Amino acid sequence: MKSNWKTTKMLGLMMLANFLIYIAVEVSRSYGQGQDINKRRRLTTKKFWKKPESSPAFWNREQERLDDIYFLPLANGSEAPRDFRGIPRWLNHMSSCKPDSRVTTEIEDFKSLPQRFQDFLLYMGCRSYPLIMDAPKVCSEPPYLLLAVKSIAPHFDRRQAIRESWGRAGIFDGERIATVFLLGTTAATDHFPDFSDMVKHEAALYGDVLQWDYRDTFFNLTLKEVLFLEWFGSHCASAKYVFKCDDDVFVNTQHMLAYLGNFSVSKTKEIFIGDVITNAGPHRTRHLKYYIPESLFRGIYPPYAGGGGYLYSGSLGLRLRMISRLVTLYPIDDVFTGMCLKRLGLVPEKHMGFKTFDIEEKHRENPCAYKSLILVHPRSPQDMIKIWSWINDPKAKCCIKTTLDTKGAMPSSKCK
Repeated sequence: MKSNWKTTKMLGLMMLANFLIYIAVEVSRSYGQGQDINKRRRLTTKKFWKKPESSPAFWNREQERLDDIYFLPLANGSEAPRDFRGIPRWLNHMSSCKPDSRVTTEIEDFKSLPQRFQDFLLYMGCRSYPLIMDAPKVCSEPPYLLLAVKSIAPHFDRRQAIRESWGRAGIFDGERIATVFLLGTTAATDHFPDFSDMVKHEAALYGDVLQWDYRDTFFNLTLKEVLFLEWFGSHCASAKYVFKCDDDVFVNTQHMLAYLGNFSVSKTKEIFIGDVITNAGPHRTRHLKYYIPESLFRGIYPPYAGGGGYLYSGSLGLRLRMISRLVTLYPIDDVFTGMCLKRLGLVPEKHMGFKTFDIEEKHRENPCAYKSLILVHPRSPQDMIKIWSWINDPKAKCCIKTTLDTKGAMPSSKCK
């Protein structure tokens, strides 16, 4: 019995010794790891990103401010460079908008800029304008293709020609097509007559007019873009595709439908195609339409589709709606859309069927030249109706030598 007790005591002492050794080893290991952690911490006392030097151009500075708040990762807490002037006014959903007096002092040459730039810059932060003319029935049934046409109040003849030709709403090849026209208001200050009653009558007659209460100018086309995206997200989010264009283009709607029918389900999610322009930058010649002063923007434009028209998926339209809220308005709308795509990590795809700078003059009266194209710019209302009758003539025969993705060759009207 005494021997058993001694054995038990010995085993207990051995277990205690092993336990103490284990504790000592773990403490030593933890101490060593702590030293390693401290060493690693000393290696990362600097930020893991570097903020680019601030640009002297106003748009760049405004966008840098948004990037600081919403995009760039932060490091070391309060040491991260941030501008706390507040979130953009358009994200506050303010009901009224006043001119931003900052621009008069933050842009050195503000007073010498053309009036259109002064007007744009003063109201650059305004994005909430009331919808004074709605089109509630346009998307009462989700369309396969939504044609969104940028227009202005005086252009009734263009809108009517589109309704009677390529923009005719209805069922085509088993797919539903809807058309909506996007308008602002024409102001007496821009020497326009009063078109308000005419637009009201047109909207009541056709039910396809969207009009917002803002001044419809060239620089406000970007505003029209973001207002449409907001309307789209709220009223027509189930549309599978969106075709956004000007009111002076001809569109081969049938060919567009055939083109879309070739897409796989996976590709349709992020499709954005048009006449893509790359490696472009702002024009600095003051008298040009697309002139941009250095005090407003510096840099190279991202790839963008020419504003005559472009096609994108409805799902991408919803993403554009969200990201556009975090991109500072830019006075050229198609460049602004390219900036939004860049934020999404996307590049628009060039399609040779988009002829935003027209086709060769020798082909313009050839009915077969339009069979394999998606868009041609510019065309008058009379041209739209004429070309539409050409491509829908059952007696017309064309030897189409191009594929559906259109490599650029022109078809011949002479078939052997």
